[in-house]
Amino acid sequence: MWIALRYLLARRSALSYVSRLALLGLVLSVAVLVVVLSVVNGFEKELRERVMGVLPHIVAQGYATLAPQVADHMVEQARQGGYPGLTALSPYVSGTALLAANGQIHGASLTGINPDSYTQVTDLAKYTTRGGLAHLSETRYGIILGVRLARLLQLQIGDDVLVVLPVGSVTPAGAIPRQRRFKLVDTFDSQSQLDSQTALVDLVSAQRLFRTGDNVHGVQGRLIDLFEIDQARAALYNAAGEDRVAVRSWMSSQGNLYQAIAVQKLTMFVLLSFLVAVAAFNLISGLMMIVEQRKNDVAVLRTLGALSSVVIVLFCTLGMLLAGLGIILGVAVGVLVALGLPVAFTVLNDTFGLNLMSQYFIAYLPVDVRGADILQIAIASSVLALLATLYPAWQAARLLPSRVLAHE
Repeated sequence: MWIALRYLLARRSALSYVSRLALLGLVLSVAVLVVVLSVVNGFEKELRERVMGVLPHIVAQGYATLAPQVADHMVEQARQGGYPGLTALSPYVSGTALLAANGQIHGASLTGINPDSYTQVTDLAKYTTRGGLAHLSETRYGIILGVRLARLLQLQIGDDVLVVLPVGSVTPAGAIPRQRRFKLVDTFDSQSQLDSQTALVDLVSAQRLFRTGDNVHGVQGRLIDLFEIDQARAALYNAAGEDRVAVRSWMSSQGNLYQAIAVQKLTMFVLLSFLVAVAAFNLISGLMMIVEQRKNDVAVLRTLGALSSVVIVLFCTLGMLLAGLGIILGVAVGVLVALGLPVAFTVLNDTFGLNLMSQYFIAYLPVDVRGADILQIAIASSVLALLATLYPAWQAARLLPSRVLAHE
C-alpha cells in the first residue's frame, strides 16, 4: 500500500494522460449507472406508494349486484380481521360517465363510495384539496374530481357539473340519457393518471343515479401485503360465493407495469455494467504505461528479494486505488445528479411546456437513490476493476531484473 501510494502521488506522472481518461470514463459510467437505477427505482416506488396507495388493491365485483346485507357483512368482517390478508373493505357503485361543464365534455370513471370506509381502503383522502372525503356526505349530490379533470372542465370548487350516463329511458321523444347535476365539493391531486379520469360521489347518490336501489356493485379492499393476494381472493370468494362475484387484484391492472419496471431495472443494470467494464478495462493501458515507467523500480525490488506475488499485489493495489477513486467520484456525481434531476426536469418541463410525462402513470420524474443499489454498483465496479488490473500486474511480475538493469 505504501509503495502504491507513492506511485500514485509521485510528481512523475503515474496518472498519465491515458490513466486520466480511463479514470474519467469510470467516473462517468458509474455516475450514469447510479442515475439510471435511481430513476427506475423512483418509478417503482411511486407505483407502490402513490398509485397503489390511491387505488384499491383488490375488488370483488358482483356479476349483477350485491345485496346490502351481504356487502355490509363483508365490510364488518374485514373490520374485525375476519379475512386473512385484508385490512378493510368498502362497498362501491361504479360506471363510466360523461361530465359536461362550461362547454367542455370529458369522459370519466364515476365511483360511488362510502366516505367513512373508503378512507381505510385507499390513501386518496390525503391528496384532496380540502383535506378529506367527508364533504361528499355533507353535500347533496356532491362530487370530487381529479385536479386535471377539473381543469379540463374549467371548474372551481362550488361549480356545478352535469353527469350523464350512457344509458337512459326510451320515451316517445326518443332515448333520453340518464343525467344528474352535481356540485364540485373538492378535488384531489395524486399526480397520477387518476387525476384526469376519476370522479367520486357519495354511495347513496351513485345508487340513485345508477338505479341499483340499496344494492351495490361490489366491495373494494386493501391488502396487508401487495403480493399476498391468494388468501384474500379465496376469502372473498368464500364470503360472497364464486358464482356471484369476480375477484380481481391490482396485478390485473398494474401488474404488467410493475413487472416491466423490475425487468427494466435488471436490464439497465446489466447493460450499463458493460459500460463500467469498458471503462474499468481502459485502466489496463494506463497501468501498462505505469509498469513500463516503473520497471527499474520493479527490477530493484526483485533484486532485493521481493517475490512475484509482492509485485502482483503492488500493481493490483495501485490499480484498485485508481479504480476506487473513480468509483467514489462516480457515485458522488451520480447521487448529486440524481437528486437534482427532478428539479431540473420540472423547470425544463414548465419553461418549454413539453409535458414529457403525459404518457406515464405519474406527471413528474421520480428519483429514489437507494444505498443497496449504490453498494451493488460499487462492488460490481470494484470486481471489474480488479480483473482489469491482473494482466498489468502479471506483466510486471514477469520482468527479469537482469535484462532491465543490464545497461544501468
